[in-house]
Amino acid sequence: MPSVRRIAHEFLERQGLTTVFGNPGSNELPFLTGLPDGFRYVLGLHEGAVVGMADGYAQATGRPVLVNLHAASGSGNAMGALTNAVASRTPLVVVAGQQVRPAIGPEANLANVDAPALMRPLVGWAAEPACAQDVPRALAQAVFEARLQRRPSYLSVPYDDWAADADENASAVLDRRVERAGVPAAEQGHRLAEAVAGARRPALVLGGDIDAAGRFDDAVRLAERLGGPVWAAPSLFRLPFPNRHPLFRGVLPAGIEPIRQAFEGHDLVLVLGAPVFRYHEHLPGRYLPAGTRLIQVTEDASAAARAPVGEALVADPGAVIELLAKALDASEAPRDGYRPVPAPRSAEGPRLHPEEVFAALRDTLPADTAYVVESTSTNSSWWRQMDLRRPGSYYFPAAGGLGFGLPGAVGVAMAQPGRPVVGVIGDGSANYGVTALWTAAQHRVPLTVVLLRNGTYGALRWFGGLLGVPDAPGLDIPGLDFTRIAEGYGVPAVHADGVEELRAVLAERPDGPRLVQVDTALTTPS
Repeated sequence: MPSVRRIAHEFLERQGLTTVFGNPGSNELPFLTGLPDGFRYVLGLHEGAVVGMADGYAQATGRPVLVNLHAASGSGNAMGALTNAVASRTPLVVVAGQQVRPAIGPEANLANVDAPALMRPLVGWAAEPACAQDVPRALAQAVFEARLQRRPSYLSVPYDDWAADADENASAVLDRRVERAGVPAAEQGHRLAEAVAGARRPALVLGGDIDAAGRFDDAVRLAERLGGPVWAAPSLFRLPFPNRHPLFRGVLPAGIEPIRQAFEGHDLVLVLGAPVFRYHEHLPGRYLPAGTRLIQVTEDASAAARAPVGEALVADPGAVIELLAKALDASEAPRDGYRPVPAPRSAEGPRLHPEEVFAALRDTLPADTAYVVESTSTNSSWWRQMDLRRPGSYYFPAAGGLGFGLPGAVGVAMAQPGRPVVGVIGDGSANYGVTALWTAAQHRVPLTVVLLRNGTYGALRWFGGLLGVPDAPGLDIPGLDFTRIAEGYGVPAVHADGVEELRAVLAERPDGPRLVQVDTALTTPS
């Protein structure tokens, strides 16, 4: 009989999960031995960076990816990064090692006594097989759960299971296929089209799921048929609509009362591919203006169930976009061209204003550049200067957990080697995932990291003002030189002192990773 490991490897190969992001411990080695020639193991130096890279890779490819972690300690290190993957609904398949079965009960060193409980309720599904012979089936379930739920799954496997003989039924998983269809029923589609077509002043809210599902251009066509304003859902992790399109009104503020104000005067709000809503600042008020109807369409049943207001249809937003585009007449409202970009603001003194940095990126890099952004204090400057018109142009830590940016950029660049990828990273967040630079150097990943150094946690300073705590300690981080850090990891680095030097550096096209450090003035997110 073939071993459990052999069946598992063949199943993963058939499912296309042949790129493995990991940081192994002793419990994981028996799974990794004998990997087929077509597999690629991408080593990260910290589990948070491992998950961040896998998150970026899976988002950019649109497919599940395998993550290999150690037992309790390694899995625990990864949980902060997993919060971002959960919020972005990234299909990660996390397989962690466990002590041999006889050692779990006595709590031997490196045993994870209740491994599934460690990861719940964070992941969508977590399990440890009851016996070695159930490992192939459980691994298949982990892959299908991640794919169907679009959420990380977690499987803990005692390391002595891998060498065990599979039973006669194990090979049945090799030919399994699990698919999902989310087209509304005829009556549901009719009611939805009737509600949208009958609205006097409809508004559209698009979530990151629209871009993740490859529906960016379809969303533009639908919006132009509706002719009403378009917002991106708050706490945006992917850009679902061109940010300088004449119908675009920006990212909704992440507070109850500001969102109500934004919807004032609209009789219908159609929310596609987003929760309702991921609020952040506690600014209470009515959820909706009087007389405003909200309809949410999402594949995420949990998001539909927990929404505090409105109607919900659990269906594929892409299918609904197609349905509505066919049902609606083209809008007669004239549309102007894309809105022009304003001149960038400048800062006093030697530091650059972030707008000057972003204008340089916009002017010198190709229009199809993908940006992975983790610089929260420069958010308003970013949207004021950038002109993003292509799908997959923007990635952001979905749960707000720092440490996604650098690893995520490495993962996106590995997934799309033919597309320019830039990580726009603040000095406060860079330290959380800086070890990803080593992986970028080892794999010669074509990635530009623009490191914005302002010497402080800028977003926290802004929040300190909002919360009335201006004297909180621990907000400054002086003395960091990321050019020397990057070079230590094997990534060429340069410090750009001014706008012209920055533009000249960005105009170069190296074939591997590089880091460009820029000193910037302190700004606020809004």
